[in-house]
Amino acid sequence: MINRNLIGHSLGRKEVTVGEEDLKLYARAIGETNPIYSDVGSARAAGYKSIPVLPTFLSCIEAKIFPTKSLIELTGLAHARILHAEQEYQCSVTACAEDVLFYEPRIVDVYDKKNGELEFLVKRTTVTRSDGVHIADLTATLIHRR
Repeated sequence: MINRNLIGHSLGRKEVTVGEEDLKLYARAIGETNPIYSDVGSARAAGYKSIPVLPTFLSCIEAKIFPTKSLIELTGLAHARILHAEQEYQCSVTACAEDVLFYEPRIVDVYDKKNGELEFLVKRTTVTRSDGVHIADLTATLIHRR
């Protein structure tokens, strides 16, 4: 059983600088053809200071600096019984290449269904830019089958 006392628990706060080449590679990998995601000139012409960050790339950064393994160790969940059930993005401002971002994931809910056979863990990560501007909230729901 996931310990409900973990609700509110912060996994820490980490800083990362968004790399332009990483953004270009990601856009290419997902088949994004809009030139604002691969060319600085096109991005600037569209009103961005540099190449904009696609919302889903925010999760890629999070996975690199806060590996799921640490969450599994904290909660004691069995890796083979976990399913990533849902991902939600609430974006306020678009981040761009070379922005310094701060990530702070926190466990916001733990609940169960089917008489405890399915346990749910909800983690929300707040992403802010170095100047304090809120970029996004990333909410992930994991299901653990007992």
